[in-house]
Amino acid sequence: MVKCPICGPKLSICCSILSIWGIVMLGLLGVFYKIHSVALFEDIPLSAEEWAKGNYSMTEIHEKFDQTAYNCFIAAGIYILFFFFSCCQQRMNSKASYEMS
Repeated sequence: MVKCPICGPKLSICCSILSIWGIVMLGLLGVFYKIHSVALFEDIPLSAEEWAKGNYSMTEIHEKFDQTAYNCFIAAGIYILFFFFSCCQQRMNSKASYEMS
């Protein structure tokens, strides 16, 4: 018994490609945040008021970099789940088209 696919064949291929891109992009972004890349300093969550007062120490800034890196890794993990879902949908579509012919 073949289960009914949720996505069509073209949509499942498109989602697979977008998931691969998301995994690569967020994985690399997480690595760069983990090594505390200076180019990404403006993207870490710091409040402007406290930054103007100068109340942040280097350990707090490193913690913010690490937290942002973990968020990127979690998002990459979600993209991995969507990639597997898309691949399963593609497989179901190929089985369904094979049985129809």
